Amino acid sequence: MTTIDVTGARTTEAADVITGARERIDALDDRIIGLIQERMAVSAVIQEARITSGGRRVNLSREMEILGHYRDALGKPGTSLAMTLLELCRGRV
Repeated sequence: MTTIDVTGARTTEAADVITGARERIDALDDRIIGLIQERMAVSAVIQEARITSGGRRVNLSREMEILGHYRDALGKPGTSLAMTLLELCRGRV
């Protein structure tokens, strides 16, 4: 299988561009996953402190802020992304 077959490009030059860009995307995805894992750990610290102090596990007003932040930055799909992040970080409500 050639680079052109793998990328779907019609020229070697385009296949090279696509291959390089995909490598960058893979590196970005690795960084994003690492940041999400870090966010999950920080969220666990916050939840533990809140519960230990007698509070609730989830602060809905804060979650609304986060949803708005992602929506403002990324549009409607940002809301879905934020919901997924919130679920990963605090579990289902």
